[in-house]
Amino acid sequence: MAQKSKRSGKVLIYLALLLIFGVILVWVLYVSPQTSANQAAEVVPTPGEEMSSIVISIQPIKFGNVVTPDMVTVIPYPKRLLIPGVFFTDINEVVGKKVTMDLAAKIPITSSLITESPTGSIESYMIPEGMVAISIPVPNPLSSVGYTIKPGDHINVIGTMMFVDVDAEFQSRLPNLSAMVIPGAGTTDLPSMVAFVQSLAVPSPKGRAEQDVSLAQPLYLLPSELQRPRIVSQTILQNVVVLQVGETIDEEIEAEMEIQPTPTPTTQEQPVTKTIIRPKIITIIVTPQDAVALNYLVYSGVQMNMVLRSAGDDQMVQTDSVSLQYAMDTYQIKLPVKLPYSIEPAITILSLPNVDPSPTPY
Repeated sequence: MAQKSKRSGKVLIYLALLLIFGVILVWVLYVSPQTSANQAAEVVPTPGEEMSSIVISIQPIKFGNVVTPDMVTVIPYPKRLLIPGVFFTDINEVVGKKVTMDLAAKIPITSSLITESPTGSIESYMIPEGMVAISIPVPNPLSSVGYTIKPGDHINVIGTMMFVDVDAEFQSRLPNLSAMVIPGAGTTDLPSMVAFVQSLAVPSPKGRAEQDVSLAQPLYLLPSELQRPRIVSQTILQNVVVLQVGETIDEEIEAEMEIQPTPTPTTQEQPVTKTIIRPKIITIIVTPQDAVALNYLVYSGVQMNMVLRSAGDDQMVQTDSVSLQYAMDTYQIKLPVKLPYSIEPAITILSLPNVDPSPTPY
């Protein structure tokens, strides 16, 4: 009997332990996370502790929006934890101010999250200290990755420019125009040491003399056209941040505007037409020195293309300037041989083939 009682007692102890463990498990899995979440949202004061209040958001607030009374509230907060100049204790201190970043609900409003005045540029709060913002043109979709660049993207900027030879004194494109120099007639009014410059009837460029092998005599060669510029491309900036696209921060790159037709009593309701708005500028964040360089390049007529970087990629890559010689050497482009035959008609300008699907009448 004693052994049976001992066995029964052990069974009861095991059952009690299992029950206790079950209660603990339920607490850990279900009750404890909810309690922790509630404590994270609201600080539980110590009994008898002196309390104050802080202002928190009660709904998500988008960057640049003005705070209204229905967006915020106050909650109790231990006075000993208040940091002077950081938290706000009165709703009226934040109402009417703009937020400087996206805020989630139940976030304490601090002085760094709102502007001190509703006036001024909200974009300036997105520029790191020591940096500046400058806009560069977007002339076509090829220069902006097909208008896919968005605010916050990281991009590289490639510049393409043309070079020509110039006269160092005149600062004009070579070759110079030639003219005739006529000595003085030697009269009393015009001493013989005086010379006159007389332009030709048709001013011609200054050429060069060359010895012709076939004719065995020198020839004076003149250029058949103006000097052709030499094109070169190179990376100007790397890993710069896009502040905004278009003329306003809220403008989407491909926003569609709905144009409602004017109703008339004689016509039925017309379908809504849509117009796609393309950005003309992109504003980027750069150093003050890079801003001066970009300003010079823009006014110099340098064409700039933007390339989109992979998200999270901050690697700086050394690139080489690309010219005609570089392209031919690197990509093994061979100069075509001069053949005694050619394609007819003559091709002098590259153009896309005609892809019009309409049939050609016979």
